[in-house]
Amino acid sequence: MKTRCEWARQELDIIYHDTEWGVPVHDDRTLFEFLILEGAQAGLSWSTILKKRDNYRAAYDNFDAAKIAKYDARRKEKLLQNEGIVRNRAKVEASVLNAKAFLEAQKEFGSFDKYIWQFVGGKAQVNRCKSMRDVRASSPESDAMSKDLKKRGFKFVGTTICYAFMQAVGMVNDHTIDCFRYKQVQKQSK
Repeated sequence: MKTRCEWARQELDIIYHDTEWGVPVHDDRTLFEFLILEGAQAGLSWSTILKKRDNYRAAYDNFDAAKIAKYDARRKEKLLQNEGIVRNRAKVEASVLNAKAFLEAQKEFGSFDKYIWQFVGGKAQVNRCKSMRDVRASSPESDAMSKDLKKRGFKFVGTTICYAFMQAVGMVNDHTIDCFRYKQVQKQSK
């Protein structure tokens, strides 16, 4: 039996934990997907978002930021009627604003990847957490990321959301040291 981080108990959580969480992501579309999903998760469990992830991909044009940036009032209302996603007006509005800000960051830096990874100096941070109690909810890096994203017009990017994003896309390895993925992800981070 494999030892996993204690939060990975349900089937979707286990699959996500074993294949994605903490693995460094450098693909702009995937980074944008996680930015939107982490914002949608605010106040909810990540399990809830994982269950809705395929619905999000369908509803949000597979997280094509250029398409989402053009969503008009009618399209946003359609999203608010979609039972397959989190139907929160502020989060839907934020997703469109974030798409526009994302495209601006891509234009300025050449890629969102280049922009976002600067907050960890381009290299994944590796923590040595013995249990999930040792995992923090924010860091100086997530504070800086949050502040800069907000300055650029992003919404739902508080420091805790930014830290969860950093964990998800492998900017930080917060697998517990007894987890079988800890060393695997660490190797993928080099």
